[in-house]
Amino acid sequence: MRPHRVVMAVTDDMPIFEAAVPCQIFGVDRPHLADPWYEFSVVPVGSGPVRLSPGFTLPPVRHGWDLESADTLVVPACTNVHDDPPAELVEVVRNAYQRGIRILSICSGAFVLAAAGVLDGRRATTHWLHAEELSHRYPAVRVDPSVLYVEDSNVITSAGTVAGIDACLHVVRVDHGAAVAAELARRLVTPPHREGGQAQYHRPVSPAVRDDWLATLLDWAGEHLHLPLSTADLAAQANVSVRTVERRFAEALGMSPLRWLLQQRVRRAQQFLETSDRPIGWIAATCGFGGPASLRAHFARIVGVSPTAYRRTFHERPGAVRIAS
Repeated sequence: MRPHRVVMAVTDDMPIFEAAVPCQIFGVDRPHLADPWYEFSVVPVGSGPVRLSPGFTLPPVRHGWDLESADTLVVPACTNVHDDPPAELVEVVRNAYQRGIRILSICSGAFVLAAAGVLDGRRATTHWLHAEELSHRYPAVRVDPSVLYVEDSNVITSAGTVAGIDACLHVVRVDHGAAVAAELARRLVTPPHREGGQAQYHRPVSPAVRDDWLATLLDWAGEHLHLPLSTADLAAQANVSVRTVERRFAEALGMSPLRWLLQQRVRRAQQFLETSDRPIGWIAATCGFGGPASLRAHFARIVGVSPTAYRRTFHERPGAVRIAS
């Protein structure tokens, strides 16, 4: 089985951080996580050397075979959202879309996708600072400025720089499973999974309010998913009111405490299904579903397949690597 080919197309003055994120996620061989990993290449678009900001230069590529053979095309942030993106890069994106491959943009890279017509009629996101400009310049795009990333069919758009990490980890999760993505996130010292629907950024209601207790609470809840936790249990653990817990989850995560707990339980179940032969009943109890019927119902609704079918997919995958759960 050949590795999935990820190609990042870059042009002059693209910011180096946004370009570095896909390099770190897809470009470092990780056979201990999945074998094969990705085949990754960076392709400068244009006839001359490409200068990334600040101070990095890539030589021109003589042949475009990397672009033509890509399974996923990545477009990092564009130079200036008020200018038209480079015509050659827009054409690269348009050709990739016509071939039906997956396309991922980071931050203002969504403007390139929009210029190519890829986002017409689609829900998409970008950095919240640029969302109004994207909506104004490309009214056919359904811009959602409140989320970290959006996946619409085979097109993924993400918000600011760090949200690009979340979007790339989402791609790894789709390709290699939740356990692999979680282990990669752990090695990168980044949160293992932030849902695309999580809020980008909201100014706190009061400068005196700190989120330190929320981070501690999320860690505690993640270690106690086997318990039948309620919002009241979370409030008691954090020593705050139920109303405060609900408000802070909505502000920081863009969802209710119970929805967050359900998502974490499903992700934990995915990891066990991918990496172990544990019985469905054991997984249901360990992940806090109570019983197999509840696990099957929630899992099928969120993931789209039954737990048994999901497990079979990963266990039959060539070169699958088991990660200790």
